[in-house]
Formats: sequence, structure tokens, C-alpha cells
Amino acid sequence: MDQTYYEAVTKMEQMNCSEEYIQGWQGGYLQNPKREEQRVTEDYEAGYADGENKDTSNFGNHAAA
Repeated sequence: MDQTYYEAVTKMEQMNCSEEYIQGWQGGYLQNPKREEQRVTEDYEAGYADGENKDTSNFGNHAAA
């Protein structure tokens, strides 16, 4: 892992982002295979796409209110 990964995960945890979003982001960032279809959620999909693109700008959209 690189420093960017750790900083992003720490930021998501501090912002209290959805667990599903965090797991998706981690999987996408690390280029892991996606979950099986029945376990995929909207937050997971969004996180996976952001992780693949190494995009940290959408964290606020998935943070607890």
C-alpha cells in the first residue's frame, strides 16, 4: 500500500463514511475483483468506481449526516 491509500482510508473513517463505500473504495483502489452480484450495494458500487479512479472528492457524499 502507498501513503495515499492510508490517508484516504483514514479520512473516510474520520468522516464516518458508509462502511460499504469504504470497502468498495478499497477494493477498487487495490483492483480487487468486485463482490458477487447479490452482495453489491449502491454505496459499494460508488466506492469501487471512485477507488478505481483514485478519486477522493466524493467522500462527503457518503459520510453520515
